Amino acid sequence: MQVLAGARTKTVSLSRPMAGILLFATLAGCSLVEDRSERYVDAPEGQPISVPEGARASRIDQAMPIRDINTDDNRRLYPSSIPKPPDMTSDILEQNYVIEELDGRVWLLVNEVPGRLWPAASGWMSESGLGVAYDSPQLGIQQSELVNFSKRSRQLVGLPDSPDANEPKTVVQMRLAPGIRRKTTEIRMRVLERDQAPDELVAWQDRETSAARIEQQKALLADLGAYLQGREDSKSFSRAASGMVAEPKVRLISSDDDVAQAVTVALDYGRTWAELNRSLEEIGAQVQDLNRSEGWFQVDFRTEDERSAGLLSWFSDDDKPLHTHTVFVEQGGDVQRVTAEQTDAYDGELTSADLLTQLFENLY
Repeated sequence: MQVLAGARTKTVSLSRPMAGILLFATLAGCSLVEDRSERYVDAPEGQPISVPEGARASRIDQAMPIRDINTDDNRRLYPSSIPKPPDMTSDILEQNYVIEELDGRVWLLVNEVPGRLWPAASGWMSESGLGVAYDSPQLGIQQSELVNFSKRSRQLVGLPDSPDANEPKTVVQMRLAPGIRRKTTEIRMRVLERDQAPDELVAWQDRETSAARIEQQKALLADLGAYLQGREDSKSFSRAASGMVAEPKVRLISSDDDVAQAVTVALDYGRTWAELNRSLEEIGAQVQDLNRSEGWFQVDFRTEDERSAGLLSWFSDDDKPLHTHTVFVEQGGDVQRVTAEQTDAYDGELTSADLLTQLFENLY
């Protein structure tokens, strides 16, 4: 077509208005579409397909068969309550034998109850040349014979090969105690030096330990851990040692309407602080700030949905850290009290009671 001189052609761009209309229609349509995610859960079970007479079932079987599920317990894919976790001790720790150190104390954390470990620990004392002179299954303590007169045991504790008549009389004590987490055991070692050989079981006392003593204890615990690991198939059990199982070290205090109010930990303050710091990380409560001397953690305890803005994440700063809760540790003698408060800046789904409940479940 011929265009007159001086005339202008005009094009209309509809990209921006149309994009806005499409986005609005998409968002509005989400509420109009029926949610069919649970429809198949309530669908009645159909009749099994029968193979025609004379046909071979192997030729028409599905290439990727679906495993049959036992529905005798009438479970649903959308349960109304959270089921109890399976009693699987191997899932408590990533490793079955871990040497931990805190505030001048060293222990071997084992993924087993004390009653199972007591006979194996006695076997290690005997095979390592230490022997067992005195023991108390109720206290969880085994005390060796004199180390001075055994070359093998002298090497184990780091004594010189040549005995000295004036050297102190040395014995090794091992203590087994229930760990803070269920079905775990904490094993500690210490080397005692006396002027005279002890004629009874020496009371266990926690004292300041030098760096050399700590390394000595680590070497003993590492040797014990290797011994226990090589005898994991042993099924021996000590009924006497089972009596050392004490009251739980972690308790959840709730109100009359079962709302969590506090968590008590029957450990010293330093150990409680370390366990809380680790548990907060494991439950996904990101620590933003902390003060050990004042006893508080500032954490970001939001759900994954609250941290992500979905389709509009490019225009939102929800993924940035946010101080949602404060965890307080009130220092006591042998029992520490842990509480939590929700900040005014957070109005999300998770409450302080939820934080305390998850902390308790992780610690216990």
